[in-house]
Order: sequence, then structure tokens, then C-alpha cells
Amino acid sequence: MSYSTPQIRNVALAGHPGTGKTTLFEALLHAGGALQAAGTVERGNTVSDFDPIEKERGHSIDAAIASLDRPGLHLNLIDTPGYPDFRGPALAALAAADTVAVVVDAGSGIAHGTRRMLDYAHQRGLCRMLVVNKIDQAGHDHGALLAALREAFGPEVLPLNLPADGGARVVDCFTLRDGSSDLGAVGDWHQKILDQVVEINETVMEHYLDLGEGGLSGQELHDAFEQCLREGHLIPVCFVSARTGVGVREWLDLAQRLLPHPGEVNPPPFRKGLGPNAEPVLARPDPDAHVIADVFKIVNDPFVGKLGIFRVYQGTVRKDMQLFVDDGRKPFKVAHLYRLQGKEHVEIAQAVPGDIAAVAKVEDLHFDAVLHDSHDEDHIHLQPPALPRPMFSLAVTAASKGQEQKLGLALHRLAEEDPAFVVEHSAETNETVIRGLSDLHLRVMLRRLHERYGVEVVTHPPRIAYRETIAQPAEGHHRHKKQTGGAGQFGEVFLRIAPLPRGAGFEFVDEVKGGTIPGQFIPAVEKGVRQVLASGAIAGYPIQDVRVVVYDGKHHPVDSKEIAFVTAGKRAFLDAISKAQPQVLEPIVELEVSAPEAHMGDISGGLAAKRARITGTDSLPGGEIVVRAQVPLAELEGYAAELKSVTAGRGRYSLDFSHYEPAPAPVQRRLMDAFKPRLEED
Repeated sequence: MSYSTPQIRNVALAGHPGTGKTTLFEALLHAGGALQAAGTVERGNTVSDFDPIEKERGHSIDAAIASLDRPGLHLNLIDTPGYPDFRGPALAALAAADTVAVVVDAGSGIAHGTRRMLDYAHQRGLCRMLVVNKIDQAGHDHGALLAALREAFGPEVLPLNLPADGGARVVDCFTLRDGSSDLGAVGDWHQKILDQVVEINETVMEHYLDLGEGGLSGQELHDAFEQCLREGHLIPVCFVSARTGVGVREWLDLAQRLLPHPGEVNPPPFRKGLGPNAEPVLARPDPDAHVIADVFKIVNDPFVGKLGIFRVYQGTVRKDMQLFVDDGRKPFKVAHLYRLQGKEHVEIAQAVPGDIAAVAKVEDLHFDAVLHDSHDEDHIHLQPPALPRPMFSLAVTAASKGQEQKLGLALHRLAEEDPAFVVEHSAETNETVIRGLSDLHLRVMLRRLHERYGVEVVTHPPRIAYRETIAQPAEGHHRHKKQTGGAGQFGEVFLRIAPLPRGAGFEFVDEVKGGTIPGQFIPAVEKGVRQVLASGAIAGYPIQDVRVVVYDGKHHPVDSKEIAFVTAGKRAFLDAISKAQPQVLEPIVELEVSAPEAHMGDISGGLAAKRARITGTDSLPGGEIVVRAQVPLAELEGYAAELKSVTAGRGRYSLDFSHYEPAPAPVQRRLMDAFKPRLEED
């Protein structure tokens, strides 16, 4: 079925876990003719939850895409995970939407996920709407819920339809003036939403005041409605029951008639260049212009290979055309162009502006890559979504020898698919560390590692990146003399060390006079010193914030060699450190905790037990507080689970490195004692 940009609607279903997003996704596809029968989460046969782990757990883990077509409408639907553990794929997929429909459970009401997704959509400049689901269930007070939504999110929250007959049907209150509903007279709500819509546009407002509602054309109402959504002046509410189908077809009608198409929404935040000099770029939904498309999701499919899913913002992507990835000089050919229907891939001939499509087997594709067909669009990128920072960490090693390369490739593939799953190699601790949003997030990734790629791993908490330093100046000396029958080794070094300000790093100074150490051997002395800097002197951690001054020494015209001065420099440095009050430094991080105000006492008490210094608190709208503190990183192991427990899953935190400072004496002794056996082994 062919369609143009004005007929496209891109809608993402988002919200708190358990609100029925996946069931609504199925109901909309069924009502739109894309499915003969709607699947259910319980039977594990839904279009969007096709991953075996999703079927087993009974909830979404990844964002899924499907579309439906009916006369005058091509609707791209995106089903996003509700659990905060999987917010990475959810937020990344929202970048491809024009409207975010936040689903609310009619019984549970406003949840933390409701606020979070509405806030995110607002920050991104997306149109927002609320879909109240499960209206057919007895005992729900829909009037109280609507009042709570308006109180929480403002008077711009207004219904487009109303439940009637106890949730057995819905009544349109945007176009109809007459009738009754479970929430009172239809005319009252009709007047409220009409007043809200017409006041945003001066021309429409003048026509309305002069001629009354009957003097407004359908196009004027649509344009004013679309402007309200774009500017955040209206958050419409629709009532549905995804299980029974009540309100589902009516929602499709409203989407076709009132929701904005890709040419009517706020322009996407494309930039050309990097940093403060980057300039905004306007991508126009012109099918004849140069192609600009953004890859918002990567899937490594076992049958079709690497799949890059993208949203077209400008131009038309056609089968067999050539596209560039980012600023690449080598184009790739679009050998196959697909539309996604859950796990199914339907081949298509073209994708017009506003559409969502996919290409396969292009290794250069990555999350947030920009596709284009002309070098005029080099250096263009889409402002990336504000993704949550992964706070949970595990160090992983292959359980079997010879699996290291396979493990590395598999982790890379998983990280491609989830922008909130990060894989790092720490050269300092020689560990491969995976980072995610929660313990559950990492468990799911490790399971995929095993089931998809056949890799078993051993996990353990990552080592804390401690440092060593000194507290006072000292001098060191070492004479290295070795005779083995032939030419020997000789080198003698005198040096002074002194502490530098925290964060200053390392300085090496040559103050040797009279050639007591020939100039060609000074680099060897520095090499020996740097060996100690890297390996540590008292606990096995890198040394920082030290100045080393080499001021004297001796050499032998025959036996002095580079290796002799490396050893002498190393031993002289160790000698000086032993006299300079060496100490272990621990990393301190800036921690920011957000949670409901009622949990302030539990959060503060928990941080006090972790040697934290609270530096400030702020109150936020909606009864939330933000607590800022400086905390030793070593004390935060398991903090995410602790915060989740004391806040019933509503707390979240972020952290950034702040500085290093001396660890408490018991911690220093423990680390030094653990290092002694290693020294003896050496």
C-alpha cells in the first residue's frame, strides 16, 4: 500500500510496567487490520514480545516496531519496555516517534513511570498524550483519576473521549456536544477542550469569538490542535480497554484525524559539527531532497545479520540506492529495504520522509548513525537522547580458555543493541567490565550471552581503582652492582621525592650536576621510577601526585648500562617512598539521589552509614527530593538494590567522579596486607 508523509503517524506506547502497553499494541494492530487475531502476553504470542526471555518473564525487554495501514493512514507503532531496568531501548526508540502515548492503568493511576516518560517526551519536544487503559474493570473511579492527572500535570490535560456505561463504550467529546458519560455531561468537557485548543491560535480565536464554534473549519481546528500538541499546550486523554477493544477503533480514528504527521511536529535536533560551534540543521520532510535518516536501533538477527532500524527525516530511501554512514567515504548499497512487523521483516521498495525502515548486513551501522546520500550532509548528527547512566557493574571473564575472542565479539554485539549496556576494558585493573541499569538488566544480558552466543562467563565485582601517594618529602638511594664473571652491571642513584597537590599527577626532574649520571642514562632512571608508578609500592595501585628529583649518582665507564640504572632508579624510588608516609587514596564520587520526599530520612540515614558527606538537598515538583553527597565509591557496592528497597523502586541515582582522598586507616591496612602475599610471590 503506497502512502505519503501526511498520512504517516509515528506513535510510541510508553509508561509504567503493567499498564497494558503490549496488549494495547496488539489491540491496535488487530483493529487496524494488521492482525487477524490479537495475541496475549499470557500465551506468549504477541507481535512485540517475541524474545524467549520476554515470553518467559511476561513483559517487554526491547522496543518493538510494527505498522498498520488503512485508507488515509499508515501508523507506525513502537511498543517500549516499562521497567526502568530497560529504559535504554525505550528512550532510544522514542527518538523515532512524533507522539508519545503514555499508558495509565485506570486502577493503579499515576505511577513513577508515568511522570518519567511524560517528562522525557516534553524535554525532547515530542507531542504527548495519555491513554487510560482497563476502563472496563469494575470499581475504578475514572473521574477521580482524571482529576488526579490534571492536578499532577496541569490544566492542559483534557479528555478527547469519555467512558460511558461503566466502561462498556466511549463517547467522543471533542467533536460532539451532546450526550452523557460516566464523567458527566459531554458538553461540559467539549467546551473545556475547545477553549483550550482555540486560545493557542489568534486567527482561530478571532473566528471562534466572531462566528462561534460553527464558524470554525475542520482544518482550522486540526491546525490549532496540532499546534497545542507541538507546544505542550494540550495533553489529550483517551479512554480505552485494550482487553475488550472498547475505545481502540475510536483511538485509531482520533490518531488519523488529530495527531500530527511528521511534517507538523517540532523539527528534530540535527546539528552540523561538534561542540559549541555546531550549527542547527533543518531536516525537511521533502521526498525529493537529499536523504537524512537516523539509526535508532540495532538488532543482530541470526538469519538476516546485523539490522539497522532507522527513521527517515528527509528525502526518500529506495532499494538499490547508495547511502553513506556518518562521514564515511565508502557508500553501501541498499540491497534490501525492510519494514518491521515485530520479528518479521517485510521487504519494501522505498521509505518516504517520516517512515521507519531497516537495512541489513551493513557492519558500519551503529546506534545514532546518520544515513545520507550526499557529502553535503557529512558531519551531521542528531542530538542523542538523554540516556540513563549505567550504574551497575560486573567484571567478566570467559569460563573456558580460548573463549576470550568470542566473548569480546558477543559483548560488542549486545552493546550495539542496547545503548544503556556498556562494555569497558580497564587497562589499570586488566578487567573487562560490563555496566547496566540494574542487576536484572545485567542478568538478562548475561543470559543472552549464553543463549545467543554460547559463551559462559565468570563474574565478580570490579576492582576499585584506588591510588597511592605520599604525605611528606623524603630521600632515597640505591646502588645496583652485579658481577657475573664477565661485564657487570653498575648504577647508583640518589633522588628526592615530594608530594604534589591532589590531581597534579607526576613530575620528573633532572638536577644531576657534573655528569655523575651520564645524560644517556637519565631516561633509564625515569623508566625505573615509572615502573613503580604503574605497579604501586604499598598496595599494588598506581602512584600519583609525586615529584621525583634525581640529583646525584655514580656510574662505571664499563659496567654502567641502561638496565642497571632502571633497577637503581626503581629501588631508590621505593626507598624514598618507604620514608615519605605512603598512603592509599580512594576515589570519591558525587552522588545525586532522586526519590519521593517521604523517603528522605531513609536515604540520609543510609548515606551516613556509608561515610557520605551530604552537600545539599532540593525539592522538586510532584513531591520529589534530590539529595547530593560525596561518597567513597567503595561504599556504594549494592547501593542500587538498597535504594530500590527503601523507595519501593521509585528512587534513582547518578554519580560522577569527584576526586581522590586518603582512605581510612583500616581500609589502608586491609589493602596493604592483601598486597604483601603478591610481593612475596614476586
